[in-house]
Amino acid sequence: MSRSAERLRLLIDHLDRSAAVIAAPTSAQTFAYRRPQKLRYTVDTDMLTPEQRLFYEENGFILIKNLVSEEDIDMFRKEFERICRQEVKVPGLVVMRDVAIVNSEFVADQKAVSKLQDFQEDPELFRYCTLPQILKYVECFTGPNIMAMHTMLINKPPDAGKKTSRHPMHQDLHYFPFRPTDRIVCSWTAMEKVNRQNGCLVVLPGTHTGTLKEHDYPEWEGGVNKMYHGVRDYDPQQPRVHLEMEKGDTVFFHPLLIHGSGMNQTQGFRKAISCHYAGAECYYIDVNGTTQENIEKEVKEIAARKYALSDEITFQDTWAVRGRLVQGERISL
Repeated sequence: MSRSAERLRLLIDHLDRSAAVIAAPTSAQTFAYRRPQKLRYTVDTDMLTPEQRLFYEENGFILIKNLVSEEDIDMFRKEFERICRQEVKVPGLVVMRDVAIVNSEFVADQKAVSKLQDFQEDPELFRYCTLPQILKYVECFTGPNIMAMHTMLINKPPDAGKKTSRHPMHQDLHYFPFRPTDRIVCSWTAMEKVNRQNGCLVVLPGTHTGTLKEHDYPEWEGGVNKMYHGVRDYDPQQPRVHLEMEKGDTVFFHPLLIHGSGMNQTQGFRKAISCHYAGAECYYIDVNGTTQENIEKEVKEIAARKYALSDEITFQDTWAVRGRLVQGERISL
């Protein structure tokens, strides 16, 4: 047994508190027998330390410092600016604008771009999804065959006083019609310093061990941005962690982890780039009759309007055209 494997065994043994006390039938002596605990949420690639695997097992996220270089991030930022200035057109790209912010960073008299989605056809931005240092960690959660399924560059604007820069607490799995859940992971990289003032991520540790909850638009006085669904039922008193990050820091988290972000109370925009990955062995499911029906309907309506498609398009179709193999072999997705 390797030294790291032995350390993992000892840590698991220490943390497993469900020991059974067994009495020897021929004496008064007792001893504790501990059933071996299997790690559910990671696979063994020797990339994560035993301590990191156990942290993710219990909390549903792990933060890796200084993973993406400043040079790469600056190149992603320049490409984002080119897109905002309409110097480049990207097929399939969804450009989202804040409902309350009028002033763009780059183009006068335009509403601010708050998010880019589905940038898989932009070679420069999609390069983020193929960075070797990212994929080495992603493989710890998905296995060796990896699909990039959902891409975003988030540009959280300064709040206009209506709190629309908030992102409600949600679970990413609400948007995904593929399973198994435990072979999906998000990488989220800060493109600048991210803190509570400019709206860092907020996570509820351990909620990844629960089930997918019902989501809908929150009833916020200032309105809410399109597709920003939130969990309808969670305990607001549950302990939370604010993930303050430096430029290049990257957090990996489980799709059932409840998370969101607060208002941007600064005068600048807060940028991050992210990708959701899935093991290529994952498969599509039918969400009819589930809590995901509302997002299925909304996505299909948007796709039908944008591409003039008939209502024959399926929720799974909208994902299949976005998925890109980034490592290994494409199997099911």
